[in-house]
Amino acid sequence: MAFVTRFAPSPTGRLHRGHAFSALSAWQAAREVGGRFVLRMEDIDPTRCRPEFEAAIIEDLTWLGLDWDGPVRRQSKHLADFSAVIDDLSGRGLLYRCFRTRKDILDAIGDAPHGPVEAARPGPHPADEEAALLTEGRPFAWRLSLDRARQTLGEAVWEALAFVEEGRGPGGENGPVKVRPETAGDVVLARKDAGTAYHVAVTHDDALQCVTHVIRGEDLFEATHVQVLIQTLMGWPTPVYRHHRLLLGPDGKRYAKRDRSVTLAELRAGGLGAEALRAELGF
Repeated sequence: MAFVTRFAPSPTGRLHRGHAFSALSAWQAAREVGGRFVLRMEDIDPTRCRPEFEAAIIEDLTWLGLDWDGPVRRQSKHLADFSAVIDDLSGRGLLYRCFRTRKDILDAIGDAPHGPVEAARPGPHPADEEAALLTEGRPFAWRLSLDRARQTLGEAVWEALAFVEEGRGPGGENGPVKVRPETAGDVVLARKDAGTAYHVAVTHDDALQCVTHVIRGEDLFEATHVQVLIQTLMGWPTPVYRHHRLLLGPDGKRYAKRDRSVTLAELRAGGLGAEALRAELGF
């Protein structure tokens, strides 16, 4: 079987050491076995993603010495593909409209007698209430109903949902991992003002691009549970997953854009060479 993996950044800022480690991990894994390494821009957020950040990502990866197979896939150019997934799931009764705000959900979590997991599954509105809210033009999100998903798949398939972890999860998970989609509740898969959510776009494109191995940070381990469920509902293959450790900065925190971690461009401007950075990161 061909080995295909990918690096799929969101162009919402410049890359830092953590991104370099993840990209190099995937690239090296593919090149060691003669596989394919594809580059994808997960740019479905029009408010934060910018062309200049995409150009900077490509500049940084090229500087690192990475190459990729085939053209760069930009998710913003394929929104109709993701809308088709939402239409499919909705048409099968697996989604429901949720008009509750984030504050409504948080308040419900605080009041819930069974804890946050139960509160994260608000369930559909009564039909008359939903009709009135639609008439008012109130914004809503499409949530995946775990109850309907379980009924659709059947108990045997539901209980057998699993994925293979070749790296490690945050709890040291390795090998076959039982899928627990209930820990995320009824996740949002689309909003009225945004045609798709990350879970839909990433699973669709992994299937489309024939990705066999997903290599990414362990912070995304929990997302795998939801994504395997979507893959199963859509009849898509489930890749093998390798979640790697997260790099930590001098302050003990993981590198993150929101914390203004030192970027690769800043390291380059400071005189650090690509070969030295690769050696520092263990490549």
